[in-house]
Amino acid sequence: MIFAICLCLINSGAGILRLNAGDKDSSSMVGKIILFPIGEIEGSVLEALEKDLPAKFHAEVKRQNPMPIPEDAFHPARKQYSSSLILKKLRGLVRSEKQEIALAIANVDLYAEGLNFVFGEAEFGGRCAVISLTRLRQGFYSLPEKKALFTERAIKEAVHELGHVFGIEHCPHPECVMHFSNSLMDTDKKSASFCSRCRGILGDSSHESRH
Repeated sequence: MIFAICLCLINSGAGILRLNAGDKDSSSMVGKIILFPIGEIEGSVLEALEKDLPAKFHAEVKRQNPMPIPEDAFHPARKQYSSSLILKKLRGLVRSEKQEIALAIANVDLYAEGLNFVFGEAEFGGRCAVISLTRLRQGFYSLPEKKALFTERAIKEAVHELGHVFGIEHCPHPECVMHFSNSLMDTDKKSASFCSRCRGILGDSSHESRH
């Protein structure tokens, strides 16, 4: 399985996604996206995802009850949690025959092997993705909190990682949500929407059987 990672090395960040959106009726929905909060997550963030994701992915979105933070994913020396181990746990919670996709929203700092930290990680063309809210907060950088900006960042990261699940790679269009981010500043500059190219890719992937 190939993983798509939204990462940050020192001051550079990266992400890989593949998504699509378009006006379709409910009969064309591609399945169900299940939100798995890990730790205490702001209700406003979960509500924003429940509102935004159905239209972008033409999928039903369902929220699960909060899950405990997986302590076996904690790396004591790094004081971070392994995004890959969280993804591994998610795989057992979704049913491929039901066209289910899992998105974990974690309130802890994540890392992947060889990287300082990651904003998120996804199974490219798979069924699971995870994002971290920790470094999306202004307070992490000792700046005044901005609720609207924080929520917008969370939506962008969620759409980006789910895009990877749907097989969308990085997009050269700087305003597309699938554009590669070298930093959080780049994330703030781009939109939470797909460009026409990526919408087309998402449309193609939604008509393929997922396994």
